[in-house]
Amino acid sequence: MPFRIALSGLDAASTDLQVTGHNIANAATNGFKESRAEFADIYANSVQDVSTTSAGRGVRVTRVAQQFNQGNIDFTSSNLDLAINGEGFFVLEDSSGDVTYTRAGAYSADRDGYVVDHAGNNLQVFAPDGTGGFNTGTTEDLQLPLLSGTPAASSTVAAALNLDPTSVATADATVFDPSMPSTYDNATSTTVYDSLGVAHTMTMYYRESTTDNSWLVWSTVLDTDGATELVLDPSTGSISADPASGAYPAAVVTFTTSGALVPSVGSVDANGNIAYDAEAISGANDLSLTFDYSSTTQYGSDFAVNDLTQDGYAPGRLSGIDIDNTGVVFARFTNGQSEELGMVALAKFNNQQGLRQLGDTNWAETYASGDVQMGEPGSSSLGLIQSGGLENSNVDIAEQLVNLITAQRNFQANAQVITAADTITQTIINIR
Repeated sequence: MPFRIALSGLDAASTDLQVTGHNIANAATNGFKESRAEFADIYANSVQDVSTTSAGRGVRVTRVAQQFNQGNIDFTSSNLDLAINGEGFFVLEDSSGDVTYTRAGAYSADRDGYVVDHAGNNLQVFAPDGTGGFNTGTTEDLQLPLLSGTPAASSTVAAALNLDPTSVATADATVFDPSMPSTYDNATSTTVYDSLGVAHTMTMYYRESTTDNSWLVWSTVLDTDGATELVLDPSTGSISADPASGAYPAAVVTFTTSGALVPSVGSVDANGNIAYDAEAISGANDLSLTFDYSSTTQYGSDFAVNDLTQDGYAPGRLSGIDIDNTGVVFARFTNGQSEELGMVALAKFNNQQGLRQLGDTNWAETYASGDVQMGEPGSSSLGLIQSGGLENSNVDIAEQLVNLITAQRNFQANAQVITAADTITQTIINIR
């Protein structure tokens, strides 16, 4: 019987050595969670046994328990390197639809733009719902855009100006010619875009009229060839090529005696806007422009452009990926625009210890782990996302080396029990 007891001790110590060795071997593995061997004693009792004198039957390994405490986070130079600061697992799906869970966040983009781990498993995200939120009821593969960012035609030009009431044009008030600066008091330009993302220079000219506190505004846009000047006609709300007569139609903007814009007077509507609907941009859709003059003033100071913005933009190339701490993935383009691609999905379980290890730092759901609970980073008890960081293994090398020595001593001690039992057996055999 001592041989059996000592043999169970050798087996247990050997398992302890294997677990410790596995921990040490993965001390540098991102997202790895250390394990520990847990033991229980063995007693074989019957009805006639006297429990107070039972010596026991040895030891057995009850389980190898994983320890899911947080590992340190190291920062990297890749925004696709992700770490979870808190509870939760990244969700991965392979080509056959099998779902696994991991704490390792070293991701990259494959040839099709999908964000994958080293084994080609796709990182799962919640898709945008089109209203600024995300559809947390289902997940999809995260894919980076391969094409250029889609252009957008300009539709609104916001002009926050100050027009100087002391300005006086030197030419006849009935004449305007954009090539003659003497026929207008001030001018400013900006760039607008058509439906193809082609940039056009738009210029606005201002001249005080013969009526007090009233201004004439001319607006022109260069066509796709960069030479043909298109004129915005406030009377028809359209854009046309230069009139043969040279008579440029003007919009009328009126101010109060305090210098504030007067809505619903002249060419300005109740919201302080002047609207044009174009049909003359070559090769593109109709260009509809609304000029917002609600912030334009007529104060007794120099002409000033306080703000001049428009909402169109050219096509752009993907320039980078940003992921915030709530897991929202943004694609940045060279045209200054950004696009939400999704929100990184996190999973948690009631019993993490019940997850089945699959290797490659992945786990699978089991009956013992309970059903998976999906959620947004930072919600419930789920952690936040650290982009440009990787979670280190939670293995403490110093602790593991002490465990290694302890397991070795236990193995040697059990081997010594076998030696002692053999000596006793040999003594009994030698009795005559």
